[in-house]
Amino acid sequence: MLVHIPNLLTGEQVAHLRGQLAGADWVDGKATAGPQSVGLKKNLQLPQDAPAARVLGDIILGALGQSERFMSATLALRVFPPSFNRYDPGMEFGTHIDNAIRFVKPSPGTGAAIRVRTDMSATLFLTDPADYDGGELVVEDTFGIQKVKLPAGDLVIYSATSRHHVTPVTGGSRQSSFFWIQSMVKDEAARTMLFELDHAVQGLRRQVGDNEQVVSLTGLYHNLVRRWAET
Repeated sequence: MLVHIPNLLTGEQVAHLRGQLAGADWVDGKATAGPQSVGLKKNLQLPQDAPAARVLGDIILGALGQSERFMSATLALRVFPPSFNRYDPGMEFGTHIDNAIRFVKPSPGTGAAIRVRTDMSATLFLTDPADYDGGELVVEDTFGIQKVKLPAGDLVIYSATSRHHVTPVTGGSRQSSFFWIQSMVKDEAARTMLFELDHAVQGLRRQVGDNEQVVSLTGLYHNLVRRWAET
């Protein structure tokens, strides 16, 4: 399942993030790559423990919490703190699959790291497509091969089991935020059916209101969530 969420961030929020990132100290993206992808990753990244990363990440997390489409598509239990990357000319990320488990570093004195199972991957575009050449996110899955290059402020979510890569940037600079989601519903097929059912119910509600059939379908949706969700 690949889901596009337009305008997750407003133009003002994107401008604020870009302004803060302009003065950031970027490091080699290989620092957070796994053993399989370390030789494929050619980009720059903001250190995860950088103060700016935490502050800007909180803005993104706040926007996610306000997005009904995000919650419907992911049924999120945990969201890995957003990270930030940059692709300048000649940079790319070869075909890979994301690590199954990510560890959130604890704050000093708070105990062990938190494990996040990466059910879904997310890329939030922070640069408009007209401002750079190349740099498409290419996702390969059961739905085929899709190339994704979205307006600044738009989010794409896709299965973390997917093979994917970022094509070389040949001009300009591409900035984005990326993170992972652990869903309350582990099974991808079940999660997809719930998203489609919720989308259909909301569409019916807008057309006919809360009649008896819509109420019954809403109940079915929530009973299926109860059956499949792990909290």
